[in-house]
Amino acid sequence: MAKPVYHSSIEGAQHGSKGLDGFLAFAKDAGAAGAQPSNYMLEDGDSGEHFKSAKDIKTAFEQQGLKLDGVSGHCPFWVHTSVWTGTKSGHPFIHGPNQDKSPEDLEQWYEDYLLRLMDLCAELDIKILPMFWGVSHGWELATGYPWGFWAGEDFDLIKAGEERFVEKTAKLRSHAKSLGIYLAHEIHPGTAAMCASEFGRLVEICDGDETLTVNADPSHCWEGEDWQTRFTHPDVRNRVYACHVKNFVVRPNVPLRRMDGNWRNRAMQFTDLGSGDLNMVRYVEMLINIGYPTRYMKITGAETAPLIAETESNYRDPDATAIEGIQYVRDQLCFPVAEGSFEDEMGA
Repeated sequence: MAKPVYHSSIEGAQHGSKGLDGFLAFAKDAGAAGAQPSNYMLEDGDSGEHFKSAKDIKTAFEQQGLKLDGVSGHCPFWVHTSVWTGTKSGHPFIHGPNQDKSPEDLEQWYEDYLLRLMDLCAELDIKILPMFWGVSHGWELATGYPWGFWAGEDFDLIKAGEERFVEKTAKLRSHAKSLGIYLAHEIHPGTAAMCASEFGRLVEICDGDETLTVNADPSHCWEGEDWQTRFTHPDVRNRVYACHVKNFVVRPNVPLRRMDGNWRNRAMQFTDLGSGDLNMVRYVEMLINIGYPTRYMKITGAETAPLIAETESNYRDPDATAIEGIQYVRDQLCFPVAEGSFEDEMGA
């Protein structure tokens, strides 16, 4: 009998004010089967110096009858590999007591923080950690149009960025490997890999490091590489270990890179899952085709793989958008998967 390979889940990054217990109650009431809290929700206090115990976190999930679908570690990983630039844009992700630290001290603090976060994940039996690496290659390359050149007589931005990435991530990658944890990079604007081939290059310069995997998110495929191309790319398809379900639209005749802090004035707009430019059914079918659910279930021992609704909208109420997303995934995307072909039952 055909069975679903997916279950409906939700990411916690957009629900930080709820805290862990409030977030889990919200997810359960909305109809989710699982949840993926952010790293901040697992902290004991506001300083980031301590985490809740694995026992207490497991109990919170058990009380709601929810699956623990990993931890969203995007923000601290991005800070760790971006602070060397001196950027202020990541400061909302930085714990209060650390706001005045130097870039060097921040990098060390967040390396230690991430090592402790991975230790907690290991205690929670989490094998896959969704995240993204920061702008290790610098903001010039992140724009795709560095002024004035990629390289000169005494500099090579790409070579320097690659060396920086290998060096700055070495200890984190080594620790993840020792714990059996896969670090699932979300290919995303303003990160160390913004397209499929760039991710492949990270793997190459790290000697094929098996901890470097991908968190698929189709909502970031709007600058020339569509989601089918990105996630079926030879450098990516066998390394998709996690996923988001998220939709968007691109408004016509608006510059893609327009500098405007008001998201409603920008070209790309995140939307509710059902009304964006992407066909989400085709997306989750593609994930089956490249082996994501099978891979996830083999690594974790779970019976189904999570479709993590990351719900954002520039117009709709955040909670209403999240509820719609959870229920859309549950009702439209967690379908029974055929074991063979529709032709199998045809004929005399």
